[in-house]
Amino acid sequence: MVPTALIGLGAGAASALLMATMASRSPLALLLILLAPLPIMIAAIGWTHWTALFGALAAALALAVVFGEPLWIPIYLVGAGLPGWWLGYLALLARADDDGQVEWYPVGRLVVWCTIIASIIVMIVMWNVRIDEVQFQAALKLALERVAKEYGSSAPDFTKMDVKRVGEMIAGFVPPATAAMITLAYALNLYAAGRTAGLSGRLRRPWPDLSALRFPKLAPAAFAIALTLWFMPGALGMVGGIISGAFIMAYAMLGFAVLHEITRNLGIRPLVLIGAYFVVMAAVWPVFFMTMLGLADSIFDFRKGAAGAQPPAVT
Repeated sequence: MVPTALIGLGAGAASALLMATMASRSPLALLLILLAPLPIMIAAIGWTHWTALFGALAAALALAVVFGEPLWIPIYLVGAGLPGWWLGYLALLARADDDGQVEWYPVGRLVVWCTIIASIIVMIVMWNVRIDEVQFQAALKLALERVAKEYGSSAPDFTKMDVKRVGEMIAGFVPPATAAMITLAYALNLYAAGRTAGLSGRLRRPWPDLSALRFPKLAPAAFAIALTLWFMPGALGMVGGIISGAFIMAYAMLGFAVLHEITRNLGIRPLVLIGAYFVVMAAVWPVFFMTMLGLADSIFDFRKGAAGAQPPAVT
């Protein structure tokens, strides 16, 4: 009991330190905040979900005491503690069939949970953050003028731009992009937690074949509904955009899983994969091609043919 509590305290302390960087408001703080769920996930996967839950509660309380602000408790629990605990708990869920074979919680459902968590976090933030439209447009105009001054004649003619329209476009883009980023962060944290537990010999489930990643059958329908809502005005459109952004990233991950599988027997496979990752990380927008590949696989099941084409295993 005592060692488990100490593990939970250690995980909570590490997670709280990462989340506390929010107070610095530095660019590096964003990356560290996104890593805050990782210690909690490691505690859940490597020990028990009770250990992780204890660590999350301890971290929330510690942040509230150190900063003297009770608001840190819901901020931490919603943003890092409870999502990290929940994903770690789900990762170790299993059931046995009539033949005694153990079926572990599917990785695809874990990724869908990442989209749900990311969407909820961004919705809560957007609901509580109020932006002064006049101040935002003034700040945007000032930023555009500085760019024009710095780059001179090579810069676009910002004087002809409708600052209000540009501001609306930016405001509409930020929530979906944030949801996509948080979805990716939670998925990578879960992957890192599983790898860490595996390297320490504490991973209690077999390491899944990530190239076989598949989503629930209702996922494409949920994505389609979210995309439809995105074109609605007001709050409904914002909600649809947030969920769509999270699903775009989830299906991009599915697209990479498809790419890993269908190139398994290619001699130039490393070049193809490295090139795909490099292009997406360098330009970002090609991620939509991976999203379309993931969606197409949900319909046509490209990997079924690729699996059938693989040579038999050597025994």
